Amino acid sequence: MKNIILLSFVLLSLIAATGNAQTTKKEIKSIESVKVEAWYFHLSTRCVTCKAVEAEAKKNLETLYGEKVSFKAVNLEDDANKAIVEKLKISGQTLLIVKGNKQINLTNEGFLYARNNPEKFKSIIKEKVDGLLK
Repeated sequence: MKNIILLSFVLLSLIAATGNAQTTKKEIKSIESVKVEAWYFHLSTRCVTCKAVEAEAKKNLETLYGEKVSFKAVNLEDDANKAIVEKLKISGQTLLIVKGNKQINLTNEGFLYARNNPEKFKSIIKEKVDGLLK
C-alpha cells in the first residue's frame, strides 16, 4: 500500500499544475524573519490534486490564522523564482511551512488528504503551524 501511495505521489509530482508567481528579493528576505510563512512550490502543468493541495492549504491558513501566516504559490519553472527555490533547497513540488531556519514539509500530507479528507489536512496544518507560533 505504501508503494502505491509513493508511486502515486511521484506520478502526481510529474504532472503538476500551472500558476503565475514571481518571487522578489523582499520575499526571500522575509524567510529570514521570524514570521510563519507557507510556500507551495509547483510545476507549470498541474493535476486536480496539485490544485487541491494549494487551494486547501491557502484556505485553511487564511481561515485559521488570517494574516498571521502568509501563503505564497511559486512556480518552480519560472526563472524569476530561482533564488527562493535555491534558498529553501526545493527540488520538486513542495508544501513548506517556514519560520526562520525551521522548515516543516507537509507535501505528503497535502497529497494524501487535500482532496479525500480535507478536514484531516486542516487539522495537520493547525497542529504544525500552532507549534511554530508558540
